[in-house]
Amino acid sequence: MDAKTTVLEVLKKEGEPMSAGQIAEKSGLDRKEVDKAMKQLKEEEAIVSPKRCYWEPKA
Repeated sequence: MDAKTTVLEVLKKEGEPMSAGQIAEKSGLDRKEVDKAMKQLKEEEAIVSPKRCYWEPKA
C-alpha cells in the first residue's frame, strides 16, 4: 500500500480533521512521507482543510 492510500485511510477512519503530525503518528509513516503524500492528495483535491494545518477527506 502506498503512502497516499495510507494517509487517506487514516483520515477516513478517524473521522475528524488531523494535522500531518497526527497522521504520521497514527499511520506509522515517516513525517516526510506523510507530507509528500498529502501534497499529492491536495493537488488531486482528495483532501480539504477545514482549518489551518488540519486536513480531512473531501466529502
